[in-house]
Amino acid sequence: MLLVSSGGVRVKLKVIPNAPRDEIVGWRGDALTVKVAAPPVEGKANRALIKFLAEVLGVRPAEVSILQGETSRSKSVHIAGISAAQARQRLKQLTG
Repeated sequence: MLLVSSGGVRVKLKVIPNAPRDEIVGWRGDALTVKVAAPPVEGKANRALIKFLAEVLGVRPAEVSILQGETSRSKSVHIAGISAAQARQRLKQLTG
């Protein structure tokens, strides 16, 4: 579920590290499942997640921040510089 947040959107994620490749899997309940190839060691998976989300949503990596769940697979992220409608459209293209 995408929530409108100050200057952007807030998204709940379920992140799966050590995947074969970075990819958006789809929505499970109110959380978007995202796989990243990086391991969950020393923040590598978080950095890969931020870079991947920025690329997919067409924003700069500096506009993606983890609000909750730094050390958890369940995360809440804020993406600045994009509307909820734009985010929905871009994610829909990837998830079908």
